[in-house]
Amino acid sequence: MAVEQNSLPTEYRIRNPGFAAEVERVFYQAPFVRDLGFKLISFEAGRCETELLLQEKHLQQDGYVHAGVQATLADHSAGTAGATLLAPGQIVLTAEFKINLLRAAKGESLRCRAWVLKPGRSLIIAESEIYCLNKERAELVSKATVTLAVVEAAKKT
Repeated sequence: MAVEQNSLPTEYRIRNPGFAAEVERVFYQAPFVRDLGFKLISFEAGRCETELLLQEKHLQQDGYVHAGVQATLADHSAGTAGATLLAPGQIVLTAEFKINLLRAAKGESLRCRAWVLKPGRSLIIAESEIYCLNKERAELVSKATVTLAVVEAAKKT
């Protein structure tokens, strides 16, 4: 898939050298996300790429990818990108997000690229772009801006 590289910051402050384990936890321990079938393709500090192989359960009544599926993929991918920049003992929770559905999505899979625009101690701002793949063609179908609250993880009792 040929996707243009945005002018993204190239360096982020890594606060947890072992962030890979937290990224895997964030991405795969959400039961809803596992049920939808999202796959983590790649990640690095401040960035994340994910994929969804489309099935009937992802579609709305007219055969297009449901807006809720796109919103969830954009949000969860942005949260995963944000999680790469956390200090040990911190988690991210979505505080707000806005998604623009740019065109109807119909194809074989969705690919999402998410990146952190502004890392912060209490809020992280990220963006996600979702592309719908149909044979060799990839079309941008939605774009989201996600605000993530950085909070201390709850103590396990």
